[in-house]
Amino acid sequence: MVRQQYNQMAAVYDRLWSRYIFKSLSFLKDWAQLEPMSRVLDVACGTGAFEHLVLSQHPTQSIVGIDLSEKMLEIAEKKCRDYPNVSFQTASVMALPFDDRSFDVVVSASALHYFEDPISALIEMKRVLKPTGELIILDWCKDDWFCRLYDFVLKRFDQAHQQCYTQDEFHQLLNQAGFEVQRATRFRTGWAWELMIATARSH
Repeated sequence: MVRQQYNQMAAVYDRLWSRYIFKSLSFLKDWAQLEPMSRVLDVACGTGAFEHLVLSQHPTQSIVGIDLSEKMLEIAEKKCRDYPNVSFQTASVMALPFDDRSFDVVVSASALHYFEDPISALIEMKRVLKPTGELIILDWCKDDWFCRLYDFVLKRFDQAHQQCYTQDEFHQLLNQAGFEVQRATRFRTGWAWELMIATARSH
């Protein structure tokens, strides 16, 4: 369902959500403070907007992006075609096609609310992280009244949507998957939309 939905909207996605994409992913980039030599995995990378933001400042950053939507990935590949150190592939977070301990950092933005089994997804992300690696997750925050309303509506009208989480629920998921939250915050991209972000490491 997620693949179908995003394949259909791929051509207009960047235009439709340009303000949200730029604000949320710029915050993620600044928050992550990626080391130049880090190997990064971006789960649910979409059209490669995060990759493009990072590469505009650090053109040699090694990044792999995965997504369910082939159409979104086609756009990502075009967007980042000048960077041989970046690659994209179709894959699910539930079965990442990478060896154990392959990445220094795993990031995922605005995707957690789509995961049918978030704990299993987080455990799979932990599998491909190096022991000292960082997981950085950004998603909608259900502590916000607008997000609660949006979550209520989406559960009834969008079959791809699973659920949003409060910040406490989000941190509990991380803990249950074997992570310890290192730092976290909430922030707004506009007056009516609050996001949360956390950096976590394996216990």
